[in-house]
Amino acid sequence: MPDIVVLLACLSQCVEPTSLRQLGRVIEAMLSISGRVTMRGLARWSGKGGSYRTIQRFFNTSLNWCHLNWLLIRHHVLDADDVVLMSGDHVVVTKAGKMTYGLERFFSSLYGKTVPGLCFLSLSLLSVKRRTSYPVMTEPVEKPSDAVGQEPPTTKARGRRGRPQGSKNRNRRAVELSPSLRFIQEHIKRLLAQISDAFKVVYFLFDGEFGHNDAMQMVRQVGLHLISKLRYNSALYFPYDGPYWGRGPRRKYGKKVDYHHIPSTYLQSISMDKEIKTQIYQMSLWHKKFAEMLTIVVIVKTNLQTHKTAHVVLFSSDLTLRYDLLIDYYRLRFQLEFNFRDAKQYWGLEDFMNVNARPVYNGANLAMFMVNVSHALIRPMRAQWSAFSVNDLKAWFRGQKYVIETLKLLPEPPDPIFIDQVVSKMAELGRVNHAVNFV
Repeated sequence: MPDIVVLLACLSQCVEPTSLRQLGRVIEAMLSISGRVTMRGLARWSGKGGSYRTIQRFFNTSLNWCHLNWLLIRHHVLDADDVVLMSGDHVVVTKAGKMTYGLERFFSSLYGKTVPGLCFLSLSLLSVKRRTSYPVMTEPVEKPSDAVGQEPPTTKARGRRGRPQGSKNRNRRAVELSPSLRFIQEHIKRLLAQISDAFKVVYFLFDGEFGHNDAMQMVRQVGLHLISKLRYNSALYFPYDGPYWGRGPRRKYGKKVDYHHIPSTYLQSISMDKEIKTQIYQMSLWHKKFAEMLTIVVIVKTNLQTHKTAHVVLFSSDLTLRYDLLIDYYRLRFQLEFNFRDAKQYWGLEDFMNVNARPVYNGANLAMFMVNVSHALIRPMRAQWSAFSVNDLKAWFRGQKYVIETLKLLPEPPDPIFIDQVVSKMAELGRVNHAVNFV
């Protein structure tokens, strides 16, 4: 099992020795704790050198979590020949009370309604080779306050229908970004600057929230291509390939796409799974609200018994991207949801009870940092044990904690080999997956 001190050695270049020592204590406590991950719980499981006051000092320390995550990911989990994607999503953490910094009401897809809590923007790097997401940045999202003294909107007088006389065409590339898009763009730039030339990132993945032109232009301004999803009823048009009538501008939009009768020339693959037939189409189409032509992939599923159909419309700003890669990359975006699940279930993203700005920020980022730590610790174990999980990892460290505290009561310390054997045996008690040769 890797040593925590060895694992965190790569962070010594950007963290003070005292903070690094405190971080090691906190990580060992989080790996062995059995209850809720709070400052009180961490102090109880940290042992010598991890008092409650020390935990408080650590949570009030200013740390560059983006740099810490990147160093850990680069040295321990990413391969040099890996294809790396960038993905983003929002996570909502429910909180009670009224004193927590940044507390607002945010929509939670888990509850299907707005709930009181905190919202964080998480940007992660996706490894295509490992099929895993590694969170790098976790930033709090604040709701824009209503402008004070703003003039009420004036109602326009009803006039003639149609386009006002003298109005000019708008440049759909020169869009005015909303505050939320500017916030996301700023942190994408920070992450790209942090990665620098270590890996070439080409694609940025987001869910259907980015299925509009403003989001695509925001991503294109930072030099990335967007992969996202459009509405199922989006109005898409084939490029016009008819004759030119000799006057006026050349016609741009051709026939509108009928999702129920897509020409077979665009069909890329057909597959069957029991009574479900899946057809995949790829086309280069126009959308009247987008500035550039889009690569569109339509996935049509048909129930052969009921003859009911459903379809999903994916798109990318890269016209050279193949349909299989576009689908595969968009599916990888869901790996970020597993980061949120682990951070909430194991590492205290739902448990921290801090109320001030700095401890709240550190609590959320520590939970996401532990996701990367768990990946780095589990990865070498997967070589000999493919089913090694986070529960197994916590069981091992908890067993080690019990054994070490028990052996301290002996008059003389036993042999280190004997300690490793006892730790391996104790870890069997809470392990989910079992192996023949674990030591």
